[in-house]
Amino acid sequence: MDLSSNCKLSRLFGCHFTSLTCKCCLALVTMALFFRAIFLHSFPGYGVIEWNKNNLDLILSPSLLLEFNDGIREDKFLEVPQIVWGLNNQKIALARACLTARMLNRTLLMPSLSASLFYKELDRLQPISFDKVFRFERFNSLCKGFARLGRYSDLRSQTGIHDLQKGSGRKWTVERDLEQLKESSRGFLDEYEVIRIVGKNPFLWNDHWPVKDYVRVFECLVLVDEIAKEADKVVSKIRRIGRKLRRKTETVENNFNAQGSSSRRVPYVAIHMRVEIDWMIHCKNLEERSGINQICSNKQEIMQRVGNIVGLESPTVAYLALADSLLNDSSILDGWTKGLLPFEKKKLRVDGIYKKHPYLIQSAIDYEVCSRADIFIGNSFSTFSSLIVLDRTQRMIKMGITSSCGVDVRWPSYAYNIPGESNGPRKWMTNMSDSSLKAISYGSNAISCRSF
Repeated sequence: MDLSSNCKLSRLFGCHFTSLTCKCCLALVTMALFFRAIFLHSFPGYGVIEWNKNNLDLILSPSLLLEFNDGIREDKFLEVPQIVWGLNNQKIALARACLTARMLNRTLLMPSLSASLFYKELDRLQPISFDKVFRFERFNSLCKGFARLGRYSDLRSQTGIHDLQKGSGRKWTVERDLEQLKESSRGFLDEYEVIRIVGKNPFLWNDHWPVKDYVRVFECLVLVDEIAKEADKVVSKIRRIGRKLRRKTETVENNFNAQGSSSRRVPYVAIHMRVEIDWMIHCKNLEERSGINQICSNKQEIMQRVGNIVGLESPTVAYLALADSLLNDSSILDGWTKGLLPFEKKKLRVDGIYKKHPYLIQSAIDYEVCSRADIFIGNSFSTFSSLIVLDRTQRMIKMGITSSCGVDVRWPSYAYNIPGESNGPRKWMTNMSDSSLKAISYGSNAISCRSF
């Protein structure tokens, strides 16, 4: 290393080469960067500089050190089509776009989500910016080094845009899709400032990533304060009603006084009920095509299996997460097991909170309410249910719990469409070792109480 390089390093680390400690530190840094440069050269697409013996000064520049630390290039971008469909399909599409950008070592330009469910009529999509739903800066902070979002104002328009058409049809295999992505990360395409993917929604792209990579992105999605506070209101109302019900039924012998009832955390159950007419038609067709008879569940079957959950406390409030079309159907609240007291938005008197928001925000609030429940019961062929269970499984893993089989755990989840212990719903944890998100994206009856 020449004298000018030494001076640069000396200024960078704020020390003098007369210091033995400083010399040792700089030697270690130089060796680390040397081997890292070789590693990056071995895996094109994951680094930004190729190694040769003449560019040591370039590699050691402070700006590039910063870029290495961030892991994702900030001067190259990926643009994707507007993300559509339901909230959880949109979350999967967003994660898939992030992972695609990561493979290309590019920053994902902040995508547009869809506030409505109308995805065929482009004039009714009601686009909504990502940062109106999720916290932009928080995402980049949590995902630093793994994935990154950028704004269109970050573009410099130096090398233009290249439109990339993702393939489709039977001949477009997973392998061909992967090869297209690899080719886009090298050669002349990598010179473009923006690669803009045109065509189908990212949810429908081929899946090349394991569940754990998706989890890494999902954990970076934090709701904006406005939506989180709306969910807080609903959860607080549920627990407040639960405390009142407990106060009426508990006795003095249980030492349950007014002061204790106000401070005690009262559990609640959340049930994602898929009993809408359009869902029942869809699931019946799906059962016929797949040969699986454990997809559909009517109201009676759901009530019976939920009532058979072993160890369910009484009385307990059961929040029913269901379509607005069923809110006026009073029969949905009848016939539940004694001690299990069902409430939906209207009976809970929180429907006003939901009505002032578009569909996407309503779904985000319901997702939070279900995710925070002490017990969650859903349908294993529902993306909404599947992502909630994934979120709860990840929380359990962080607590050191990898199995809920035969034990009482915090954040248990169940699938009511599959029979389990004592004719109750089957215990359900996400298989975090899956090589793709297929089981979550499209549903499965091969679920268990283990996360591996």
